[in-house]
Amino acid sequence: MLSFDEKTQVQALERTQPLLTISFGKTEKRTHDYVRHGTTNLFAALDVLTGNVIGRCFDRRRTTEFITFMSQVLRQYPQDKEIHVVLDNLSTHNNEDVDAWLAKHPNVTFHFTPKGASWINQIETWFGIITRQAIRRGSFVSLAQLIKKISHYITHWNDEAEPFRWVATAGQILGKVAVLDCDFRKLVANNT
Repeated sequence: MLSFDEKTQVQALERTQPLLTISFGKTEKRTHDYVRHGTTNLFAALDVLTGNVIGRCFDRRRTTEFITFMSQVLRQYPQDKEIHVVLDNLSTHNNEDVDAWLAKHPNVTFHFTPKGASWINQIETWFGIITRQAIRRGSFVSLAQLIKKISHYITHWNDEAEPFRWVATAGQILGKVAVLDCDFRKLVANNT
């Protein structure tokens, strides 16, 4: 079981001043100004059983890159192994080219998350972690340096990878969804 998504438009920002570290009674500070050295799109697949991540940066996010990445991912597994991929229903993941690719890979099955429910895809949790630990706090003098940092992060992540554990029960999750749905309906009713 793989959890897949893209983290798009990851910016290679070079801060004009270094981070001011945290000290007693003060929070970490950084300048608001920066030089932007371009963007990349991180494609990543999280193996739900092991916690390992396969990732690669691309200049663009199209069906071509998606199929290229999925072919790379499949090379990590035996050809006869059944692969289930959880992903969103983006048009680059669900079209005639993808259908043709799936026909050539009968051991792969895609499972699309419902619209607005990206939070159930575990790769989103990992994207939050890499953003906090490696990207947001970084200062990158080039796009190549950012891509190298992402690659190193994935390597080190996989050295100690563990699967994510759901702590909420299905009942708790469905209860929260029901409350949110009720709140949303009230909001819509009050604004009409």
